[in-house]
Order: sequence, then C-alpha cells, then structure tokens
Amino acid sequence: MNVRALRERLEHHQPVLILDIRVAESRADWAIPGSLWADAYHAVKRGDYAPLAALDLPADKPIVVVCEVGKTSQRAASYLRSKGIVAESLDGGMQAWSLAWNRAELRLTDGVDVIQVRRTGKGCLSYLVASQDEAVVIDPVLGPDVYRDIAAASGRKITGVVDTHVHADHVSRSRLLVGELGVPHYLPAQERVHFAFEPLRDGDRIPVGGTALDVMHTPGHTWESCTYRLPAGVVFTDDTLFLDGVGRPDLEARSGEAEERGRALYQSLRRLALLAEDTQVLPGHASGPLAFDGVPWAASLAEVRARVSLLQLSEAAFVDTVLARIPPTPPNHHRIVALNETGRWPEEDPTVLEAGANRCAVG
Repeated sequence: MNVRALRERLEHHQPVLILDIRVAESRADWAIPGSLWADAYHAVKRGDYAPLAALDLPADKPIVVVCEVGKTSQRAASYLRSKGIVAESLDGGMQAWSLAWNRAELRLTDGVDVIQVRRTGKGCLSYLVASQDEAVVIDPVLGPDVYRDIAAASGRKITGVVDTHVHADHVSRSRLLVGELGVPHYLPAQERVHFAFEPLRDGDRIPVGGTALDVMHTPGHTWESCTYRLPAGVVFTDDTLFLDGVGRPDLEARSGEAEERGRALYQSLRRLALLAEDTQVLPGHASGPLAFDGVPWAASLAEVRARVSLLQLSEAAFVDTVLARIPPTPPNHHRIVALNETGRWPEEDPTVLEAGANRCAVG
C-alpha cells in the first residue's frame, strides 16, 4: 500500500490497523497516529516470525505493516498473509510516510478561513489563509498540488507564498509553488538567500482578500524570523513560539551567537506576550504526529503562557535554561539550509534528507 492510499484511508476513517515493527528507539522518534507496535524487526529480519505469531490481530480490519523503508515489513506482511490475515506493507516505510499529511480548519470572523496543512509524518505545519476569493500560503512543506487543490476546492486563488524564515529541518517547497503559479514570494528581509523575493520588514502588511497579515519581526530562532498576525485574532508564530516550547536559537550559529540569539528570542516572546490573551497561536511545528481528526493544533496565548514555563523566567534564566536544553541537531541541517538559501531542489530524494522528527523546539 502506498502512502497516499493509507493517508486517504485514515482521512476517511476507513477500517485499518497499522502494525509498526520497528525497533523501540525508532518508534519513540516518530510514529503513525493510532498504530500498534510489536518489537519484531530484528526477529523478522532473521526469519523468526514468533513475535508476529504471538499477536492477537483483528480479523475484521486489514493490516498495514510498517518498518523504516518498507523492506522488512514486506516479509512480515507476507507471513501474515500466509496465516490468512489480510495484510500489506507500507511502500517506502516511515521514510515515505514523512510526506503524509492531513488538514484542519479554523473559521474566523469576517469570512476569513485558515486551513492548517499538517505534514503529520514529520510534524511540520503550513497554512493556507483565505479571504474572499484569495489565499496566501505560509511555509509550504508539501508539493504545490496540495495547496493548489485545497485553494481550488474552496474557490480561492493563491495570490502569494510567505515564508517565516530560512528553514533548517525541511526543504522548502515555496520556490516550486511560486514558480508554478507565478505569484510573489514573500520572505523576511535578509541577505541569506540568493534568489529574488519580496522582502518583509516589521510593520509591513501582506494583503489577502479583505484582510491582511501584519508582519512582526521576531528574531531569535534565526535573525530574520518573522511572525504574522491576522486582525481576526490569530498569530502564526513559526519556530519562535510553540504550544509547548520555544524555538531553539543555536542552528547555524557562530561561536557565542546562540546566546545572543537567545536574548533576542526572549525579547521577541515578550512582544508576543503583549497580544490579546485570546489570540490563537498557530506554530510552525507540532511536537508529535497529528491524528486525522480535523482538530487544529492551536491554543490561546493565555493557554500557551500557562503551559510553557520558560515564558515565566527572567532574561538571564531564560537564556541559560534554553541553551542547557538544546535538543539533538536535526540530521542534514547544513545541507537543507544550503538548499533553502540557494533555492535549488535537491538531486537526491528530499525525504532522505528530511528523515526523522523535527527538532526545532526547546521545551
């Protein structure tokens, strides 16, 4: 079974049981929502199917077996079929699943809609902001067809593509979308990228239908990072503020620069804290895979402030604590940043470069 078929089955809530046979460490890093785990990978590789034989699998649901790249899972699925169980292997495994996505929608005042497009296989969040017959896309992490089809289904035309910063955990799809549609590409003003774009500065506005995105420069995660605010009560906080943490200030940092960026991040978060408490925070990542439930990954600013203890610290304590809690560096981030700075598409499979969970947050 390919990723698209499994994604559609989950999206339409059709019966299926996903059997994850990877090692525990891999599953802890990222998993498909609702999947069942069996510690069977090494056993199946050596031809021992006892861990599978011990499972009490339902007879009324097809089984989709998952491993890292879809090879060992084929052997497991073949064994299950020999026992009369309807079973398939997920083609490409979790590496291919990194492109799986689902969506959730927020309907705001004045006819403004926000569609959260969740790359659930990696936790990356992108957005389609729509008003009247126009829409803009924020931080596209999937192919152009996804956003084009979502906009067309609601009778909207995409009029612009917006990035919050130069990303380090995934290859940006912005240039693909801009090239296909011929619309402006908005990026925070900086000298990192080597292609043409519409520069954004603090206080600028990006029009969309009957509303606009207000630009707030919120440096820290990167120096150019920007947050975008809708007057209808939503703020897109990219990798500056998450629902359960804050952005890491160390990626691509020179010696001593992480501390300086940590101080800038503290000031940016203080600025965001001045927004109305009922403002809905929509971040650039989720901390885990998002279910196919249509529920937006969002929370009020008041909820986020109560949940993220880092926001209660003094500047010095904040910087010290954030730097002490830096998570492991995302794999291949130097290569990904280089691609995003040049605007080139990789010659290799991007899912190989992007493998693994996002690691942009400090909790």
